[in-house]
Amino acid sequence: MSVPPPVGVDLDVGDELELDIGPVAHGGVCVARADGRVVFVRYALPGERAVVRVTEARPGSFCRGEAIRVVRADPRRVVPPCAHFGPGGCGGCDFQHARADLQRELKAAVVREQLRRLAGIDMPVIVESLPGDGFGWRSRVRWAVGRSVPGTGISEYDAVLGPRRYRSHEVVPISAARPCLIAAPGLTEAADALDLPPSADEVVLTRRAGADPAVAYLSGGRRVAGSSVDRADSDYGATILTERAYDRSFSVADTGFWQAHESAATVLCGAVDDALAHVDLWGGAAWDLYGGVGLFAAMLADLVGPEGSVLSVESDRAASDLAATNLADLPQARTVSTRVDRFLRSAADEAPGRVGAVVLDPPRSGAGLAVCRGMARRWPTVIVYVACDPAALARDAATLAGVGYRLAALRAFDAFPQTHHVECVASFTAV
Repeated sequence: MSVPPPVGVDLDVGDELELDIGPVAHGGVCVARADGRVVFVRYALPGERAVVRVTEARPGSFCRGEAIRVVRADPRRVVPPCAHFGPGGCGGCDFQHARADLQRELKAAVVREQLRRLAGIDMPVIVESLPGDGFGWRSRVRWAVGRSVPGTGISEYDAVLGPRRYRSHEVVPISAARPCLIAAPGLTEAADALDLPPSADEVVLTRRAGADPAVAYLSGGRRVAGSSVDRADSDYGATILTERAYDRSFSVADTGFWQAHESAATVLCGAVDDALAHVDLWGGAAWDLYGGVGLFAAMLADLVGPEGSVLSVESDRAASDLAATNLADLPQARTVSTRVDRFLRSAADEAPGRVGAVVLDPPRSGAGLAVCRGMARRWPTVIVYVACDPAALARDAATLAGVGYRLAALRAFDAFPQTHHVECVASFTAV
């Protein structure tokens, strides 16, 4: 959303205003204006009128606020079922107050607006649903440990576990009585029963079929030695879990990356496969950049066949080693552990010859200028971009347009129900 220079009324934290709510913006908020002053409002919907309490006020800039009372409601507004959702609450969900179809419309509007504003691309966007009812989908949670909760009577010696409040370091305590509703069944119960070690500041819990959840205790992003209820059975001190997608099993570290929604990996594989359907890759070469544990590389290996070649590039050494294990039955696939931008600078030596297709699944920050240019230098027939942030996708789409690739097709998926996040699969072809 393009925001004009701030003018008009001065606002302070705690001020309450009755405002007409404008369009949705990236980040799970809607845009309202108070005498020209932009206010990004949570817990509201476009077209509503609401009483908004200011939560952040920046002199000479925009403000943030929360809708504390709705005067005129959208007919698809619903009562949020989670005890932690609402003003002053958890930052994990953004749209529990909207019906599922409206949530997808809001996300589609954000994707379309980001593409239009940042890349000059105007194309229709439909966000597709994934299996499930929008709750209990998150198979892995990473919750913070808090040592006290102001105003609750919990002392600094009593640890609590849960997500953080919106734009705060304060922890929202999760318990069986007040569970996280997007967490997969069993995760809240497991969290409730944990004996948290004093040094832990985060806990990762992962659902496992037919077994207790896997638990990893972290301090400063590193596993706390000897504190996990699971045995660390890899060279990297991580418990190795088995995930399934694309009719294959994949070994994944318990603190490594895997799609959170239990259906997302399979759905995204299908979307990438569809995006490559018009390209004859048999006997050719393909790259899987930011390849993780080899999910898309396995699919590409089937498309290039035994005489072709697939290269998976991943900077995380543990994930790259697991990819090598996961792809061991596919001799046409190999792995390289290095940063993608570094690989592309030396790609002529590392992987000479023409590349028929590139699949990339970059982090939320996107691929960036160097990676986009490096891919384009090999002139693949198609680039398939899996994106978890529409703004990053739009920025990279603009860069790719500048080096000869146009956005040919896009699919979007509601892989994070109740939140503002959306997963996209975009295919780019040479102009």
